[in-house]
Amino acid sequence: MRILAVAAPLALMTMLAGEGSMPVEAMARSTPAFAERIAYGAGPSQFGELWLPAGSAPLPVAILIHGGCWQSSYGLDLMDPMAEDLYRQGIAVWNIEYRRLGETGGGYPGTFLDVGQAVDALRGLPQRPRLDLRRLVAIGHSAGGHLALWAASRHRLPRDSALAVADPQRIGSVVTLAGINDLAAYRAPGPACGGASTIDALTGARSRPPGTALADTSPAALLPLALKQVVASGNNDGIVPARFGHDYATLARRAGDPVEVVDLPGDHFALIDSASSAWMAIRAKILDLLK
Repeated sequence: MRILAVAAPLALMTMLAGEGSMPVEAMARSTPAFAERIAYGAGPSQFGELWLPAGSAPLPVAILIHGGCWQSSYGLDLMDPMAEDLYRQGIAVWNIEYRRLGETGGGYPGTFLDVGQAVDALRGLPQRPRLDLRRLVAIGHSAGGHLALWAASRHRLPRDSALAVADPQRIGSVVTLAGINDLAAYRAPGPACGGASTIDALTGARSRPPGTALADTSPAALLPLALKQVVASGNNDGIVPARFGHDYATLARRAGDPVEVVDLPGDHFALIDSASSAWMAIRAKILDLLK
């Protein structure tokens, strides 16, 4: 597991720099020993892995959403080290997979519907009595930071949106780690992830009326979210530079949301390296949110 935890971010960094893609074999791995894979849909990418500490009492829950430019080449294994560390802290972890660009159904609306369905699936799991959904945090990295905020904003979706559901599971707080939180801002000068073409593919911009694609897909367009948010950035991140986090936080605060900005040492991947000082600081924030 530790080998994969190091290899996956290195390969992802190579792709983000435009130098190739991750070999398929780097993504292959079995379900971790402490986790149980549970399908929330019929598709091969519609599942989550539940890390449930032993005991009988209800536990706080962390939803993990991986990044990778919303591309099918990258999967939930990127979050395994974080999942195990939070599990060892006595937190139930729901690490989710979802359809991404490059696979059937990925993009709009499938990627978004999958994330929403995965979150809502928590209410119907057999393990539900062990899950205290009143203490629920969504944590996402990079593209997953965008999806974590979006999942927590579904109560703000326009009623006529293809992504809207009647009773979305409410999320109490979000920790976005080098998240692409404002799609419009990143679409213009964002230094990685394929630029505007990737975001347009994700949001279905080419098949929707001009100027409407971000209204139900970008967290910045759905403010205020009316929940606590921690916006964390690495001070040496060339993929999602800290200014993107700062600018989103400014928008959210102006809208009335409680937002904490945390700048940490390291690059894009230090924030999900469970051995880093950056992760230790992030973990402390997560534990505080779940009290």
